[in-house]
Amino acid sequence: MKAMILAAGFGTRMRPLTDHCPKPLLPAGGKPLIVHHLERLSAAGITEVVINVSYRADQVIKALGDGGSLGVSIAWSREESPLETGGGIHHALPLLGESPFLLINGDIWCDLNPADLPTLDKDLAHLVLVDNPDHHPRGDFHLDKQGRIDERGEPRLTFAGISLIDPRLVADQAPGSFALAPLLRRAMAAGRVGGQRHDGCWVDVGTPERLAELDRWLRTRD
Repeated sequence: MKAMILAAGFGTRMRPLTDHCPKPLLPAGGKPLIVHHLERLSAAGITEVVINVSYRADQVIKALGDGGSLGVSIAWSREESPLETGGGIHHALPLLGESPFLLINGDIWCDLNPADLPTLDKDLAHLVLVDNPDHHPRGDFHLDKQGRIDERGEPRLTFAGISLIDPRLVADQAPGSFALAPLLRRAMAAGRVGGQRHDGCWVDVGTPERLAELDRWLRTRD
């Protein structure tokens, strides 16, 4: 299975840290955020990785190269301007192929072992959910006892930014910038999205303050 890491955004919420450094290269625990993902993928045996880049793309590519030093092989999907999640996946389809792939938001940190995720079977997506953090108390979706996800229902959980995606979810869309969320909701309504709750460590590294907290925690843990 291949993986795709989303790393093309401007990192607006992380300013001023991202004024001169792309978000994937911001350090946490002594290494860039994106390196944590690549090391975890390599340890799980997922070595073919697609990374989309746009803002300060050359910096990211120069820092990571072909990924060989981290035990992976990186294929770069360049975007002239960020295409949002759905558009970024669609643009990268020639690199991803036709089989389901692991999708990871570049601005999270999570100790989930990707090797523990199930196969999609007939689903179009499988989402990893976590308990709602303080900054997102209303959550995103409902996970029922059968492991099915719906945008309605209680209790609600927060999307962790980790998922398995069938390329068919976006393949019929026109090229360009578009969001993934409406396509996921359509698939949910059709009963084709499963999920699981992760009760381990997860951080949405969306602000300089949360990045600093993660950095302190990782250094203390090590």
